[in-house]
Amino acid sequence: MSTLVFEPYLDQLARWPVEGKLILAQFDEHSVVVYQAFRPEIALYAVEHQRFGGPFSLERMSWIKPGFLWMMYRSGWASKPGQEHILAVRLKREGFDAILAEAVASSYHASGFGSREEWQRAVTRSDIRLQWDPDHDPKGNNQTRRAIQLGLRGERLRRYATSWLLEIEDITTFVQEQAPKPYEELLLPREEIYHAHQVL
Repeated sequence: MSTLVFEPYLDQLARWPVEGKLILAQFDEHSVVVYQAFRPEIALYAVEHQRFGGPFSLERMSWIKPGFLWMMYRSGWASKPGQEHILAVRLKREGFDAILAEAVASSYHASGFGSREEWQRAVTRSDIRLQWDPDHDPKGNNQTRRAIQLGLRGERLRRYATSWLLEIEDITTFVQEQAPKPYEELLLPREEIYHAHQVL
């Protein structure tokens, strides 16, 4: 049985702000859920072992998304090649907060740094990249509000893949069941605004 909490999409839509940079996520006192999409062999290994390894590469940057609908847009609701399996990854909240605290924007203009040189030094020091992208509705249309995605590499990716993990769940069947539903029947993981003071 899934540990995710679900709620009708239209109920959540009425509650979510329509603009601004927002981390919409499912979380509790101890954990935060993020999503990733993978080809079958990576996803099946991760679920079986409850950690990332095997065909999962620790030598390249890996992107996580706390927003379910951003992941659905990126993966085409688990229909794009190489993204056929959607994983809900429950992280220790302290790990997610550490990721946010160390994140550096992936472009200078979005970074808030006074000079390109300062930003480049920060990029060199940090294993975390941050991007704010347009959020999307279930049909993939751009929204005014911005959704966050975070790229991990190096030691931070290794911790994400092992010691920060609490649970990995394959939710592909759920995704495929929800994809064709009209908005009034659509059920999504319940998401609230996650407040983190150090996010750019």
